[in-house]
Amino acid sequence: MSIQPALLDIVGDSRAEKASASDATEGSPVGRFNAGDLSIVIPAKNEAVGLAELLPALKAFMPDAEIIVSDDGSTDGTAATARACDVRVISRPYGAGNGAAIKAGARAASREWIVFMDGDGQHRAQDVARLVARLDEGYEMVVGARGAGGQASRHRGWANAFYNRLASWMVGHTVKDLTSGFRVVRRKKFEEFLHLLPNGFSYPTTSTMAFFRAGYPVAYEPIEVQQRIKGTSSHVKIWRDGLRFLLIIFKIGTLFSPVKLFAPIAGGFFCTGVAYYLYTFLTQHRFTNMSVLLFSASVIIFLIGLISEQITALMYGSTGAGEKE
Repeated sequence: MSIQPALLDIVGDSRAEKASASDATEGSPVGRFNAGDLSIVIPAKNEAVGLAELLPALKAFMPDAEIIVSDDGSTDGTAATARACDVRVISRPYGAGNGAAIKAGARAASREWIVFMDGDGQHRAQDVARLVARLDEGYEMVVGARGAGGQASRHRGWANAFYNRLASWMVGHTVKDLTSGFRVVRRKKFEEFLHLLPNGFSYPTTSTMAFFRAGYPVAYEPIEVQQRIKGTSSHVKIWRDGLRFLLIIFKIGTLFSPVKLFAPIAGGFFCTGVAYYLYTFLTQHRFTNMSVLLFSASVIIFLIGLISEQITALMYGSTGAGEKE
């Protein structure tokens, strides 16, 4: 298979973002993917303004791709705008969250690869080609990584930097952008983790860590994000969803690598027990009950981690994640 000429011009020419759709149809087929292999899923809640610009651009650059707008209970005509652009629309009668919209769209997708992108105007249609081009290198997920200038605010940038470092330690790989919603994944691999995805705004966190821990190769492609189109706003609340992101990181870490989470905690209790024992021995010349409690807690926590690791291995094997097709 080959990438459509429309996609190749964008990858090979950094100025293609300024070219017209007709200019984008020139080029030489390269690679093994084409737009006919792609399902583009756009979760949307009250994004009629953004979709009015994004959808025509997507259809111009990738006319053969399957485009699905997963409407999460919008009240501003989002579904009508999408239908006017002649794309498939999945509507919910009420809002259940970004993750719920992502899962509905993923279940409806029929192509081999799924591209997830936001409908608020931040993600550019032409950047899809750059992510898809990386699939030739054997990756199962390619994530659009934002730079420092692509963060909504300084505080959110700091929070995302912290999450990236913590997630990198949990999965043992460098995570460059844990919360980016712009990515392309193999549909069958993504479906293995649908039951793990929360209904809220942390689907990127969950899917990224799950892919890393499952051993599926993940790549990051630097992208530039645009300002949200006037009339749209972020649905993410930094404190509420920030705490949720943190919990999701530990949830996935516990699910795929429990020992990595439990062992440091057990080590902390053990070291505290040793320090307290030395203090009481030097000052009171005895071994106190508190020392016994701290040592016991460290052993129990470590054993819980080992048991969790075995349970995870059994569950992981039963799901088929990581098996070769």
